[in-house]
Amino acid sequence: MTKYRFLNAMLMTALLLAMTTHTYGQEPWRNMQTVSDLYKIYPELVMEVFEPIDLDLPGLEEVKMAYNREDWVSAAEALLHHYRTSENAKELAREIPPSSGLSVAAADTVLNYVFTIQNVRGVVPLGSDGHRDWYYKGPNNDREWAWLSNRHSQLAEVVNAYFETGNVKYAVFVDDFLKDFILKSLPYPAVKGSESIWRGLEVAARAKVWTRLFYAMSGSEQLSDATRLLILRSLPDHAHYNRNFHGGNNWLTMEISALSTIAAYFPEFRESQAWLDYSIDAMVESMRNQVYPDGVQTELASHYHNVSLHNFELFKELCEKAGRSLPAYFENTIESMYRYIAHAVRPDGYRILNNDGDRGSDRELILAGAQKYQAADWEYIATNGLRGSIPAEGPSFFFPWAGQLISRNGYGPHAHWSFFDVGPWGSGHQHNDKLHLSIAAYGRDLLVDAGRFAYTGAVAEKFRPYALSSAGHNLLLIDGKGQGKGPTHAEKPLTEEDVVITEDFDFAYGIFDSFLDLEGEASHARSMMYVRDHFWVVVDRVITDRPRTIEALWHWHPDCDPVIDGNRIKTNNSLGNLTIVPVGTSGWRIDQVRGQEDPVIQGWYSPEYNVYGPNTTSIYQMPISENSQFVWVLIPSERSGVVTRASVIDTTESELRVEVEVAGDRWVLSIPHAGTDGVALLREQ
Repeated sequence: MTKYRFLNAMLMTALLLAMTTHTYGQEPWRNMQTVSDLYKIYPELVMEVFEPIDLDLPGLEEVKMAYNREDWVSAAEALLHHYRTSENAKELAREIPPSSGLSVAAADTVLNYVFTIQNVRGVVPLGSDGHRDWYYKGPNNDREWAWLSNRHSQLAEVVNAYFETGNVKYAVFVDDFLKDFILKSLPYPAVKGSESIWRGLEVAARAKVWTRLFYAMSGSEQLSDATRLLILRSLPDHAHYNRNFHGGNNWLTMEISALSTIAAYFPEFRESQAWLDYSIDAMVESMRNQVYPDGVQTELASHYHNVSLHNFELFKELCEKAGRSLPAYFENTIESMYRYIAHAVRPDGYRILNNDGDRGSDRELILAGAQKYQAADWEYIATNGLRGSIPAEGPSFFFPWAGQLISRNGYGPHAHWSFFDVGPWGSGHQHNDKLHLSIAAYGRDLLVDAGRFAYTGAVAEKFRPYALSSAGHNLLLIDGKGQGKGPTHAEKPLTEEDVVITEDFDFAYGIFDSFLDLEGEASHARSMMYVRDHFWVVVDRVITDRPRTIEALWHWHPDCDPVIDGNRIKTNNSLGNLTIVPVGTSGWRIDQVRGQEDPVIQGWYSPEYNVYGPNTTSIYQMPISENSQFVWVLIPSERSGVVTRASVIDTTESELRVEVEVAGDRWVLSIPHAGTDGVALLREQ
């Protein structure tokens, strides 16, 4: 316990009183610039800066002498001088730009505390205490808006504008912003929380932003000594939170990489080496638990795979900076995570939209990985064959732990591409979507996943149940019921009994038997066969103990306007089309739904968080009295109007045979009822 700790209760009470009684324009803290200014108003905060620091470290001799004589102002000034001249973060230091009147429009918006969070713009209001309301949830009353605004990415944007233009207004804003926020964040609760300021992901993100700006702006007079000292006062609280209250999965990667950021760049903190020890143990163990041997992060959501990858890479760089080694497994796993992204990417460079993912571009990320690991085949995939070398394997790839089959017929911009999910539910951010199929061809998305919409707020209240449900995916509903939860993790990889990839076709089989609130017992088995260069065939089998009503859902990208043509559904796009042909079954009732809100949400699409709009869902409905099978041929074409014919020519106890004719070419497919044994393809001219 330090010699001044007895003042804690009294001074903290005074601090909180001061922070809640000022009115805007009269708050003394707004004018704090020097250490003396800070000490006059909040002496305890200055004194507390030294608690976590090892004053016996070389380079802190003057700090220790002033500290021992209780000259808090001199000690703090010496400490700030140490950080300005230390070798801690030379790579983060940036040359202060010459002053100018130039501006950056996006950063100017932030100067007015107008933040755009996940595509929603809001103004952080000023509270009666003179501080901004850092608990403000945005115009949609969305907790996510408040959380993300407290990660301070907008502050990083302003810092970048300062170095780009030299306009001091940006640096002045950073100074005022940080003083406001840090004082408002006190007292640190030192408990695991979920409110707007002290939640793990926000704590982690801020620690990274603050670390970079602390050193980047070390030569800027506009980042005041008072604010620099407040950062040093608050960072140990951030480290304590991330050390003691971190989560798992991708949360752990973000929070532990933040802990190691503080430890690596602020070795003066007494616990920095212990934080690094803990970080290495936690991160390596977490990587083993959250990344499958095939390189896929266990949440099985493309967005969060990338989040984990980024933080694993950041952690590796921090360990290298701190002179700490990691097992070879760590680097090898990062490489395998890149390999997954490269092999799964769509022809247009965009990633899978699955679970709580976004349909963002992975092209630049893949190219960065290709350069880092000298993977010319990844470069070939990401550039549609313009650079690099053609992969020795492929063009289709299967990830046996994740249970994801990526089918393609090449790497050009107009290549066929599909994603078929026969894997586990996922360890987080899951949707009830096993056996879902997405398809793209000729540079166009055709059949899609509905996306994630939002987690909280008005958009989530309306659309989140739909996003999570089978109703938002290309699946079957049984008596109107969708899937329930599945196993969170794969206990073993799938094998050739589940998936087969040959030169001429890809084939995969999966089954699911847990439906929410369904009376009796029923299961849905789906086989998917992609005949390379030509078409997909989907066979759905429903095993049931009673009569049912079946609905087969096919969700189209919003740019598609499919039409009903007899019992078929087809598009008439200028480039890139798909025709859905039900085979061997008559009596379907076919409906097209777009942007429906009543009686249930249906026909909506969200390519990224808080971005959504109507799309068309084609619904095939039919009553069945017993076990039944349904066959679908999905035929892509560059132009509309392709001539097709398909029929079931034989069914035995173990398989069915389907004949497909497209533009005069004829194929016969042997598709087993379960598994892959007996699957075959015969082409006849």
